[in-house]
Amino acid sequence: MPELPEVETVRRTLERLVAGKTIEAVTVRLPRIIQRPDDIAAFEAMLEGRTIRAVERRGKFLRLLLDGLVLVSHLRMEGRYGVYKADEPVEKHTHVTFRFTDGTELRYKDVRQFGTMHLFDPGDDLVQPPLAKLGLEPLDESFGFEAFAAVVADKTTKIKPLLLNQEYIAGLGNIYVDEALHKAGIHPERPADSLSRKELRALHEAIVTTLREAVDAGGSSIKSYVNGQGEMGMFQQQLSAYGRKGEPCHRCGGAIVKTVVGGRGTHFCPQCQKPKGKRSGAARTGV
Repeated sequence: MPELPEVETVRRTLERLVAGKTIEAVTVRLPRIIQRPDDIAAFEAMLEGRTIRAVERRGKFLRLLLDGLVLVSHLRMEGRYGVYKADEPVEKHTHVTFRFTDGTELRYKDVRQFGTMHLFDPGDDLVQPPLAKLGLEPLDESFGFEAFAAVVADKTTKIKPLLLNQEYIAGLGNIYVDEALHKAGIHPERPADSLSRKELRALHEAIVTTLREAVDAGGSSIKSYVNGQGEMGMFQQQLSAYGRKGEPCHRCGGAIVKTVVGGRGTHFCPQCQKPKGKRSGAARTGV
């Protein structure tokens, strides 16, 4: 947490709240949050006087586009942004503050202290870590079925760990992989290369549909996630598999079970998501 829908919700909120604002000063209270440059004073000075032109997203990362710079921010486990009046008390665990010329502040709060920020020249952020090796963007027009199949079809890895690998598909996490696999009726331990073309199409559609529905609902507030205005997401009310151990499957009525796949807690329906044997490459050339 947060995953793509939550980060996209934060992006949309920040786009509305801070795009067009000019930074007057920056205060960093926890230096390890800043990964680039390694000089905190330089980080603060480089941002002074810059205007935020837009807020974009790449996978689970936010990209704040400023005059002549790009700030790449990863929220990690519990990082969150909020916009406040400058005279409002600063809450505990607020590690970075961006004061604007209009008397408001964008504050980054992170109880777990795992979040990161990097500054780049425009364009450099996409070809250097942490964004350089990110895979397909699942809500982008480029995420067509053939592009998806090219990444997935010939891998021998279990399908769930593959979908969680950010170098193949960017932004997917534990919640939405469980949901997409349940929607597509695919067991999380199926080898990716055992999936038929029909199953791959169902999974591709399930990924896109699940993410879009989650974005429309403002993401899932499973733990502490809120958007930039302190509002909870509501998609957790629509979950079909994740977090529903022992509850009835919405499709067949059987009990959802929880196991561990690739080191991650995994929820699925044994009746709707049955394991199947490996199929040959010839079998995948159909539908």
